[in-house]
Amino acid sequence: MLRSASVTANIPASDIERAKSFYADTFGLEPATEVGDGGMLIYRTDGGTVFSLYQTEYAGQAGHTIAQFHVDDVVGEARALQAKGVSLETYDMPGVEWEDGVADMGGMGQAAWFKDSEGNILCIDSGFPQD
Repeated sequence: MLRSASVTANIPASDIERAKSFYADTFGLEPATEVGDGGMLIYRTDGGTVFSLYQTEYAGQAGHTIAQFHVDDVVGEARALQAKGVSLETYDMPGVEWEDGVADMGGMGQAAWFKDSEGNILCIDSGFPQD
């Protein structure tokens, strides 16, 4: 039924302008489209991903990862985020080894978690293993 569908992340923001600035200043991302009167921003990455930021009072309330950015160099990207003032999160995950905020997840590669300006948990990772 959904086998040929694509998936888009929708990221909540309690202050859409603050989030827009964070995503521009921290990630170098600018919205491809602004929908309505500041209610939703649509982003497109060079990697072909589309995601949105949308205004809501419920931003930052999820206690789990809401979006992952798949990158070639997790450590390099993690250090670049830290240089921009982003704090990396660490979690108690059995079998995972941590070094300066970067998780070594064995056969699943590396990952680093952090929060955006709205308190949402985001992740950079080396992608999922391919069959």
